[in-house]
Amino acid sequence: MARLEVRLGVVQAGLALAFAAIVGRAAYVQVWEGASYAREAAKDRTEHLILPARRGTIRDRNGVPLAVTQEYYHVGVAPNELVDRDAAVRLLARSLDFPASRLRADLRGPRRWLYYYGPFSAAQVDPVRTLHGVHLDREYARFYPARGLARPIIGALASDSAKGASGLELVLDSVLRGTPGEAVVIKDRAGRTYDSPSRQVRDPVAGGDVLLTIDAELQDIAEQGLAEALKALHAEGGDVVFLDPRTGEVLALASRQSAASGDAGVRPSTITDPFEPGSTAKLFTAAALLADRLVDSTATVSGHDGHWLMPINSRGETRPIDDVHPLHGPVTLAQAIGVSSNIAMAQFSSRLTDDQQYDMLRAFGFGSPTGIEFPAESRGRLTRPDQWTSLSRASHAMGYEMGVTPLQLAAAYAAIANDGVLLTPTLVREIRGPDGRVLYEHRPEPVRRAVTPEVAARLRAFMRGAVAEGGTGERAQLANYQLIGKTGTAKHFENGVYVQGEYVASFAALFPADDPQLIVIVKLDAPKGDYGGATAAPVTRTMLEQALASRRVAIDRSRLTGHSLAPLPVATASDAGADDPSLLVVPWPPAPDSAAPMSVTVPAVIGASVRQAALALHRRGFHVDLRGLGAVARTDPAVGASALRGTTVTVWTR
Repeated sequence: MARLEVRLGVVQAGLALAFAAIVGRAAYVQVWEGASYAREAAKDRTEHLILPARRGTIRDRNGVPLAVTQEYYHVGVAPNELVDRDAAVRLLARSLDFPASRLRADLRGPRRWLYYYGPFSAAQVDPVRTLHGVHLDREYARFYPARGLARPIIGALASDSAKGASGLELVLDSVLRGTPGEAVVIKDRAGRTYDSPSRQVRDPVAGGDVLLTIDAELQDIAEQGLAEALKALHAEGGDVVFLDPRTGEVLALASRQSAASGDAGVRPSTITDPFEPGSTAKLFTAAALLADRLVDSTATVSGHDGHWLMPINSRGETRPIDDVHPLHGPVTLAQAIGVSSNIAMAQFSSRLTDDQQYDMLRAFGFGSPTGIEFPAESRGRLTRPDQWTSLSRASHAMGYEMGVTPLQLAAAYAAIANDGVLLTPTLVREIRGPDGRVLYEHRPEPVRRAVTPEVAARLRAFMRGAVAEGGTGERAQLANYQLIGKTGTAKHFENGVYVQGEYVASFAALFPADDPQLIVIVKLDAPKGDYGGATAAPVTRTMLEQALASRRVAIDRSRLTGHSLAPLPVATASDAGADDPSLLVVPWPPAPDSAAPMSVTVPAVIGASVRQAALALHRRGFHVDLRGLGAVARTDPAVGASALRGTTVTVWTR
């Protein structure tokens, strides 16, 4: 009996221990692991979602949208959650522009979840936002309302994300993309998500807006003008730059490559592709000569009647150099620039050391990136003097053995216009936060002083001679306003060799001549007509005429009309060294010369667009007062009437 009691006690004790273990385990699971299991259960019922942020808008300097993020929605419907199906069908059909019959048929079906991809705009879904049983999925799409305008510069987003992939979309991605938010939603057994009362964890913060320096109207003029020039001149490609020399702000960048070049399409070659500038580089050798006082207004070299065998070593070897515009007798530096004499510039360059010429080219920014806000900017090509040959000084004086981008060339000419100060070019004028607050505003950023104001003034005087009658750039001049500039022609260099019979034609202009507001660079690859004066210069004139005909292009016209001075004579050997800024004037009203008639006929512009009409009138020498938009209805003076050049023609539109 005692033994049985012992056994029972053991069994009872075992049962007690087992029970205690079970209770302890349950307590452990409930107390110690309960939180973990609760989290797992909640995880099965909820889901964390990333709420995308609205990407900021990119606009031109006048507020024209160039890259915009549009909000759109997909609509989900849970039939079992609808309180009043008939009312829901009527509201959904009206808001989403769906046939009511289709919605009723879908709701009668067996599916517990209906999904309509759309996309639907925010205005469309607003009436159904609070409708019980309707669930909205918001997404964003990037689009470019100005079609292809400035697209190589603006860039694009990656196809599989909302991140910038190229151009300014890439460079400014951290500013534009904003900060995503986070939300918690409830899931049912089928995996469908529903709003939770406490769903919002973190609100998304929209990206900042960017105001570019680009002028959309001028950009359009540059792109269309370049396309028309390539077609008319059968060129293989080209570039155009408009730059404000006072601020460094880039107003337009246009690039195009034709199928003939084997690289059809559009890429930002104004920034990425260097070329040999030819005679547009002559001014920088002149700057070195002037800065080191190696020439004065009386210094001359021989023109050699347009053909010269340049000695290159002590062994009597020579290099032939020819001029398109032969010069006879002694030639001044001003005359050499005016007719773009390679022979004269090669002789003048011999007065420099390699280091003097190199240092001046570097001072104007060649061989270094400009610092503009753009990926993959080229630094150009400029070798150190210790790598030069006996031909290099003359070659650099003629614009060879170096590579510059059109933007680098524009910045260098801007320094000439800006009394010798080189500025960093920029594409970004302003950055604003999502609340509209200005976070950044561009201020001119001086890089260095390249030359003194006195040297810069003399270089501008040389450029005046280059566009005067008899100069290589005379075809660039406008009817009413003066510009100054320099032509350039270089053999087409491709794949390490010069292409026989093909040239790169270019023209660099400062407009207007007095107190320049615009730097214009036009470069054409292998145009029919070859030389910059015959091709790039007229293209520059046409673009400036169109810019003046536009009401929105950023030109301060009040500063163009404050002069009534006759054109001054072209700089000569006797006055080329003068530093008098009065050499550079804007004659207005235009003073007629002996060859120009006092009166002209108002052209037939009825039915033309505002821009076409203004351009035609400007070419006749008229001022234009535009009244309205659209096609031209009438003018005063009337079409066909005779009026003095400089008369204001009022244009009314339909």
